[in-house]
Amino acid sequence: MKKLFLLDGMALIYRAYFALSKTPRLTSYGLNTGAIMGFTNTLLDVLKNQKPSHIAVVFDTEAPTNRHLEFETYKAQREKMPEDLAASIPYIFRLIEGFNIPIITMDGYEADDIIGTLAKKGEKEGYTVYCMTPDKDFGQLVSENIFIYKPARMGNGAEVLGVPEILEKWEINNVHEVIDILGLWGDAVDNIPGIPGVGEKTAKKLVQEFGSVENLIQNTDKLKGKLKENVENFADQGLISKKLATILLDVPVELDEKGLELEEPNKDVLEPLFVELEFKTLGKRIFGDGFNMAENAVPKGGQMDLFAIPTDAGVGIVAEEIEDSSPLNTIENTTHTYILADEFAEQEKLVKLLASQPSFSFDTESTGLDALNAEMVGMSFSFEPGTAYYVPVSSDPLQAQETVNLFKPIFENEQIQKIGQNIKYDMLILSRYDVQVKGKLFDTMLAHYLIDPDTRHNMDYLAETYLKYSPVSITELIGAKGKNQGNMRDVELAKIKEYAGEDADITLQLKHKFEPLLQETSTLQLAEDVEFPLLRVLASVERNGVKIDELTLQNFSKEIEKDVKLLEQQIYEKAGCTFNIASPKQLGEVLFDKLQLDPKAKKTKTGQYKTGEDVLLALANKSDIVQDILSFRQLQKLKSTYVDALPTLVNQQTGLIHTSYNQAVAATGRLSSTNPNLQNIPIRTEKGREVRKAFISRDENWTLLSADYSQIELRIMAELSKDKNMQDAFHQGLDIHRATAARVYGVALDEVTSDMRRNAKAVNFGIIYGQSAFGLSQSLGIPRKEAAEIIDQYFLQYTGIRQYMSEVIEFAKENGYVETILKRRRYLRDINSANMTVRGFAERNAINAPIQGSAADLIKIAMINIQQDIEEKGLAGKMIMQVHDELVFDVPNHEIETFKAIISDRMKSAINMEVPIEIEIGQGRNWLEAH
Repeated sequence: MKKLFLLDGMALIYRAYFALSKTPRLTSYGLNTGAIMGFTNTLLDVLKNQKPSHIAVVFDTEAPTNRHLEFETYKAQREKMPEDLAASIPYIFRLIEGFNIPIITMDGYEADDIIGTLAKKGEKEGYTVYCMTPDKDFGQLVSENIFIYKPARMGNGAEVLGVPEILEKWEINNVHEVIDILGLWGDAVDNIPGIPGVGEKTAKKLVQEFGSVENLIQNTDKLKGKLKENVENFADQGLISKKLATILLDVPVELDEKGLELEEPNKDVLEPLFVELEFKTLGKRIFGDGFNMAENAVPKGGQMDLFAIPTDAGVGIVAEEIEDSSPLNTIENTTHTYILADEFAEQEKLVKLLASQPSFSFDTESTGLDALNAEMVGMSFSFEPGTAYYVPVSSDPLQAQETVNLFKPIFENEQIQKIGQNIKYDMLILSRYDVQVKGKLFDTMLAHYLIDPDTRHNMDYLAETYLKYSPVSITELIGAKGKNQGNMRDVELAKIKEYAGEDADITLQLKHKFEPLLQETSTLQLAEDVEFPLLRVLASVERNGVKIDELTLQNFSKEIEKDVKLLEQQIYEKAGCTFNIASPKQLGEVLFDKLQLDPKAKKTKTGQYKTGEDVLLALANKSDIVQDILSFRQLQKLKSTYVDALPTLVNQQTGLIHTSYNQAVAATGRLSSTNPNLQNIPIRTEKGREVRKAFISRDENWTLLSADYSQIELRIMAELSKDKNMQDAFHQGLDIHRATAARVYGVALDEVTSDMRRNAKAVNFGIIYGQSAFGLSQSLGIPRKEAAEIIDQYFLQYTGIRQYMSEVIEFAKENGYVETILKRRRYLRDINSANMTVRGFAERNAINAPIQGSAADLIKIAMINIQQDIEEKGLAGKMIMQVHDELVFDVPNHEIETFKAIISDRMKSAINMEVPIEIEIGQGRNWLEAH
């Protein structure tokens, strides 16, 4: 029997992730494998019980589609993929490869469209086709030989939906009417608007009566009241929504029957992968009792395939450090001398000893993780491996200050290098005791980030990986995380001396390991000129803080509250009763006992119904009350995450919000921030912008300045590619998209039409992400031949860009990495993968990573130089935020022009480039005005 299974890859991965999100499965090295485990089980279930003859997994790509171009907010409100889920994706690709299952993608087309096209082609070739997805939109595809296959979940068996089931579920006469219902109803998940006031029930009723959206619009005279008004006023929106919901059936993808044939899994790939993922039970289930985790063990950190690349490629430099599988050493079996210096005379001797050293490692122990509020408990120092000193600091403020003052001269000695692990925290703690850490810095966390950006950088991992040493756990001293966890003041001196001494000692030893590796990877200069000096700048920005207008947020909170109340009333009307929507117990009773939305609804261990987002999303097609509940929750999230949360983050001593920046998270080199996450402060929606309005200057005599790089990624592309034509356009100050259109279409600048410019803009930005003719065709809604001609002409005009793309991919294949202007590296493990799709992702990263990374380096250097100018000129104004390519300053009104001159000069000249850099500086009483 010809049985074709087409798996909607990302939908199934998200489903698996959220199904296990409350009980994450973590490996010993911290990887959350819930999504991988769930996806694996789903795949095994299909292979075992359905026995497909042909199979493929289909994914979207990052390239925009025509839906995104025609409707700007399509899928715009979708939250960024959770970091632990993003980390799982490469493993799932390797898993699919290991099962010898083809992966299908195509730029410019969504997975739905590829599946729809292949399903119809498969049906014509005599296949019974199963579209494996939880997505309700696929109901429009079913036919006599095409089915939706919903995998087993939460104890329920798999569900197969054919024509009868779809007709019954949607209360329609023809499966194509699913599209009309979706067009009227909309889809909150994909941000398809539908027609206001039309929910699921109304949509079904209208389609039953009128048959289609088009027929409904032509017969609005048969409607009454608000419904008539909405259909007439939002007719175009309904038609657009129907188009957005329509799965395309003409994707230029071939049905490769031979390539889709199910093959035997590749044990040589899967077995070590299962070991790496620590799938012990699953491994034995598949490979039998011979599967042994210890015998097949791979190094922690999941880098096994990485090490297959030759060391001279720059990717395998950590291999020799962790090949040894012998037991880890600990403080118990390692010779060491950790000395307690708790008397004044001993501390004086230690100061003199440290003052004679060219460098030393140090660490602070404190009462908490918030450097701006925690008190110091002690300081440890090391300048010789195996030896360290611990200095306790009193809980009495005056005595504590006396102790710190004794060590102040050595901390502020410019001639002594200071070494630390996440040293910014220690610098912030010491600044509260009027100590500025001066001299050259060496941060082992950041050093490792430059050596191997895609792995973890905490001290435990680094010590185990590079020193074969397992440090004492903090939980051994103060207990596990939670309300009953103590703090370092509770720990007896003998224990804290060993723990703190070990921290300084291990950090020193890691420095000795990492310094040669930085030289080997050509990143020592980047560390010494950018990442390490930036520590002081970020510490200053965090201390400076930003003021928020709590009244603005309070008023905004009240507005949201009104919207929530309106939704509440709608929900109550549809439910036929009032209840606490925020109560999972009451909500479950309404949805499952009263409304009977799911007879098989699952319950928690305490006996109440499960009402998590995954459950509601699965029910969204059964009743429009569920959509209202989802909208209710989204508004509440905006309110709780930003509007109500920001005032709670105000430091009681300063009256300001002090975010925390992290240099070692994003592999591209970009900064991230937490508490609050400034990078995610909303800007695209009207309600989101209200949040930025609440960030204000210190008082009416101060003004916020916002400085933003203009088209920085395209300028860096011009710089890296050395393309003369693109560089000339920037030198002449031309609108780059208009200039590109003029060249591509062979017309004068003043003859470029808006459509020409739009097409050129799509190519300019698409090229950076490796967009194909297929993708451009779909995103612009033009024939593929025309799209191909535009790209061909683009490369004829910008020959340097084509050459750059080829050269950078070739460089990556030969070396295993790419690098920025300042030699920041991004390693690409999959660049030589035999799988075309996996390799394609790596190639697109090869093109894009040097551009994004160079932009990150650019703004970091600008920050360093601007801060230096502020200090040297004794200015009162402050740098208060960094968000993507934007810097925000709070300055006295009389310093505005001085700051604008400094900012402009330093941002434009941060890196010496042939291409001119342009910035835009705005000003205002609040961030929204300034931006």
